[in-house]
Amino acid sequence: MAIFPSVIDNQTFAKRDDTQNVKKLPTWGRNNYVTFLNWIAVVSLLFLTPLLQFYFVFSMQEADGSLTQPLLDFLKGRPLASYWIPNTTKLIKAAKLYTFWTVFQILCALFVPGRTGFGQVTPAGHKLKYKVNGLNCYLLTLLVFFAGSYFNFWAPTIIYDYWIELSVCMQVHGFLLALFAYLKAKYYSSHPEDNKISNSVLYDFFLGVELNPRIGDFDFKLFYNGRIGIILWTLVNLSCAARQYQLYGALTNSMVLLNIGQAVYVADFFFHEDWYLRTIDICHDHFGYYLAWGDTAWLPIMYALQAPFLVRHPRVLSTVECFLISLLFSLGYLIFRSANNQKDKFRATEGKAFFFNQKPTFINANYVTADGKQRESKLLTSGWWGLARHFNYTADLMMSLSFCLVCGFDYVLPYFYFLQLTILLVSRVFRDEAKCLSKYGVYWRKYCAKVKWRLIPKIF
Repeated sequence: MAIFPSVIDNQTFAKRDDTQNVKKLPTWGRNNYVTFLNWIAVVSLLFLTPLLQFYFVFSMQEADGSLTQPLLDFLKGRPLASYWIPNTTKLIKAAKLYTFWTVFQILCALFVPGRTGFGQVTPAGHKLKYKVNGLNCYLLTLLVFFAGSYFNFWAPTIIYDYWIELSVCMQVHGFLLALFAYLKAKYYSSHPEDNKISNSVLYDFFLGVELNPRIGDFDFKLFYNGRIGIILWTLVNLSCAARQYQLYGALTNSMVLLNIGQAVYVADFFFHEDWYLRTIDICHDHFGYYLAWGDTAWLPIMYALQAPFLVRHPRVLSTVECFLISLLFSLGYLIFRSANNQKDKFRATEGKAFFFNQKPTFINANYVTADGKQRESKLLTSGWWGLARHFNYTADLMMSLSFCLVCGFDYVLPYFYFLQLTILLVSRVFRDEAKCLSKYGVYWRKYCAKVKWRLIPKIF
């Protein structure tokens, strides 16, 4: 699960009309040459993303959810050192807790049973095998969390209680993981022929060198993209719900709706984990700071802003508000699931499945992988995918907006999730389409002429 918009590669949107030239280009991955603007963007993100993560955490815990108050205090002369005074005892406890969490998830990934899944063919022609046990790991984690709380091994509020300290641990883990990924790619790459190396060390560190880093059967990209951060998302929500109940003796319907909606979203992700193996995260993005730090430090904090906000600002929704927010989420979820199911059935039946009681239409597209082999894909042009080229993203945005709406309109902070997801998905639309143009060439142009809209029919 990609977290924030990737740096746009140079020549990403260059026109490529010559089909022969297109076939000579890499079909996946990023470019090798880094422009000065690319470099500036990378340096900016390396500096700003950790600062932004901590600023949001501090704004929530120390400024009651206000994004402007800490900045105003700073402009009035408040020293930076006063914003957060580390508590050594709490930091050590948080570090132990986070280490336990990470080791537990690694053991789950390695030993919890699951079926076998396969990713798409890589540029070098590899078709990698994956252990698809995410749903079992997710359910086991929830069981352990509830059991540990019930038998007083830890308080159910433990994540909320150590939120600042845990955010520091996440950042340290993310940086060390990104450094490890870079060094591993350089000295012990799993599939060197799929690596991408540029003329900039920082660019390689940020976007990653290895496409599919592994140690034995342990796949780093699947684990960190689809396990370590997204499972913690649910636990953050549960811990915040426990804290709200502890403070007020009851749960607001807004907190209940949020926990149910986001738990459904996460559970659906794991229930269809095999589908995730064929997404842009796994098939195209290399494993560097962008994914390693993003999934480790950004996702569990910046995606889960609504629950800690509702602890400090409990909000009781009216019946009409509950209905409208639930309707928006339900419509978004139904479209999201239906659209992805259509594409899966289309692939599984090689274009023979019926959508909306109609036979699907598609464009046959040829492409060449880096090993010189010619392959064929079918580009679906009917069903939900006939309305827009990324209609599943539109549904995703509908669900994300519903999560934010439970917090009301008095504060901007809880809406950051919707804002960042909009930027991420729009960025991904252009990145994905640039890769498809490079991969399919003239066939992609035919597809775009058939399916004209990217996200919203008649608008965008």
